[in-house]
Amino acid sequence: MKKVFIFVLGLLCYQSEAKTQESKGIDLDKMVNLFIGTADDYGQMSPGAAMPFGQIQVGPDSNPRQHPGYDYEQPLISGFSINRLSGVGGSGCGGNVSIMPDATGKDVKLLKESEKASPGIYEVRLSNGVFFSATATRNMAVERFTFPSGQEQVLLLNPASSFEKCHKAEFQQTESTVGQGMAECSNTCGRGRYHLYYKFFSSVPFEMETLEKGIRKLTFPTSNTQELEIRIVAATGLESELKQIDASKVWNKDANSIAANAKQEWANILNRICVEGGTEDQKTIFYTSLYRTFHSPFQMTDNVFRNYLGTDGQIHTSETGSEYYSSWSLWDTYRTKFPLITLLQSKRSKDIMQSLAQLYVTGKKDWSTPYECTPTVRTEHAIATLLDAYRQGIAIPNLKKAYPGMKNELENLPLKSPDQCLEAAGDYWALSELANELGFHQDANKWKERGEEIFDSIWPREFMNIDSTFTKMRGNGLYQGTRWQYRWGAPMYLYRMESLVGKKKLGEQLQTFFKEELYNQGNEPDIHVPFLFGRLGMPKETGKVVYPLSQEIVTHRYGGNDAYPTPYVGQAFVNAPRGYCPEMDEDDGAMSAWYVFSCIGLYPTIVGEATYDLFSPIFDKTTIQLEENRLLTIRTKGRTRPKQTLKKVQWNGKSLKNFQIKHEQIKRGGDLVFYY
Repeated sequence: MKKVFIFVLGLLCYQSEAKTQESKGIDLDKMVNLFIGTADDYGQMSPGAAMPFGQIQVGPDSNPRQHPGYDYEQPLISGFSINRLSGVGGSGCGGNVSIMPDATGKDVKLLKESEKASPGIYEVRLSNGVFFSATATRNMAVERFTFPSGQEQVLLLNPASSFEKCHKAEFQQTESTVGQGMAECSNTCGRGRYHLYYKFFSSVPFEMETLEKGIRKLTFPTSNTQELEIRIVAATGLESELKQIDASKVWNKDANSIAANAKQEWANILNRICVEGGTEDQKTIFYTSLYRTFHSPFQMTDNVFRNYLGTDGQIHTSETGSEYYSSWSLWDTYRTKFPLITLLQSKRSKDIMQSLAQLYVTGKKDWSTPYECTPTVRTEHAIATLLDAYRQGIAIPNLKKAYPGMKNELENLPLKSPDQCLEAAGDYWALSELANELGFHQDANKWKERGEEIFDSIWPREFMNIDSTFTKMRGNGLYQGTRWQYRWGAPMYLYRMESLVGKKKLGEQLQTFFKEELYNQGNEPDIHVPFLFGRLGMPKETGKVVYPLSQEIVTHRYGGNDAYPTPYVGQAFVNAPRGYCPEMDEDDGAMSAWYVFSCIGLYPTIVGEATYDLFSPIFDKTTIQLEENRLLTIRTKGRTRPKQTLKKVQWNGKSLKNFQIKHEQIKRGGDLVFYY
């Protein structure tokens, strides 16, 4: 079997340690460990083959499985499926068109010592002797099965495979080497449905037999080769697009070329950031986290597929020169992932934000609608996401057209629990700010007053006066956190908290929060809290808190849904399959992007401000290639130990007050220096 060459691609990085100026890109196989966070409930990620922003991620489904289908510690598999979301909780999402290369489909295991994965490539040998390898394009799974000499070539295809309930599934053979199918399945936590239409291509003619539970048995009686190659092309939720999937274009590149292209696409993104200093493990976790950030949302249209299934159940066409994106998990990712995408991929961010705004035009729910064109999760806090991108300079042409839908969304926000009230107050703040940007000043004042009214109705009563109940998870109807954790949940109203408690006392309470280990790295509601110190006049404290949380062994008292019976003592981010805290969801890139920000010394504390709070970076030097060939360098000067106290920060030679910087400054490029 031919092996894929490993490309070393250079854009930014320099071998400073070797004292040479020779340009060198990161080694993707060495610096990206796709098995981080794939074991048991320690991240819920998958090593499947994928492209950046591609709806395909081919990989094995363990039996029993974790949320993304895969569990590193379970060698038994049920097959190989073509799509999945990364660590979204619930029962996961995707898992369609599962193929098992075995006549019985039973007791087939991964031989773990043979398992390999790198960006765009996955391969493994199975206990039945079959060697499996996979790669992907944006919308096509490429799967190769190499059978032992003399072994019968059989594939068991399950059209109804799905991590959530499958409501409808079909598959039929249309030519000797071609089939087509569809699946309509529930999204994460059973909310809404996605619609998958696909075409199936085989390198060898096949015969098909339908078995129990709709399983298709594919045999290849005329095959004279040990290797079968299957290519599955996913449309964008529309059956009509299947006619446009032409076999000649499906087979116009060999699998090695496709794998090399996938690796190149990942290198183009990952090499936008070059880090110097730090340990090899820190670099590996950093680049793996960067990789995880750019899996979604999925690019659903291109030059061939211009139409897509809208959330209103109607066919829509993406505008000329733009692409439509889908698959959202905004309740988690709006805090970290989308600000990072906008920072590093501003041109792509325009289409992403246009697509997000379009949901308000075609019909949007907090969770999935019944008419999704790809697996997806949740879309709360889309207004703050759009506001943040707009203030970062991203053009969103349909923003005013989306505005009526935003107003309708706010008028129907749930206000039943304390956390819902805090989140609603934040949403009203975001719409008020966005209304001002769009020139709707009267509306802006109304939304501002409503947000303050909601905040004032709940924070003094539920969160101001700290007592013994504040450490209880889910107390008084809270969703996934304690009152201690949620009391910081609306940072845009920090000024109102100060007026009620006093700035000094509030700062002391923030210090107590971390000193008594009440913060929860294992879930999202308080992941912005380490970066609030600067807002309370103590910017030098931020790095002292962030460094141990991201790099050291600390005590974790809380998991995703409750306090641990015994506190977990360990690192939250580790270069290992058990890569996160127990129960710590990856949440579709939210935690990965948090780690990236924690390493480079910038954090978007209040999404919508387009402002970064600054703190000690992990690496001695970080070089970021922004759009239009502009460079941002982040350097340390005078640091001799990791947790050394930060004295000042300068931007292009000028000191920054309060250790903050606006995105509009960053995007022009420049030199950010941290002095010790």
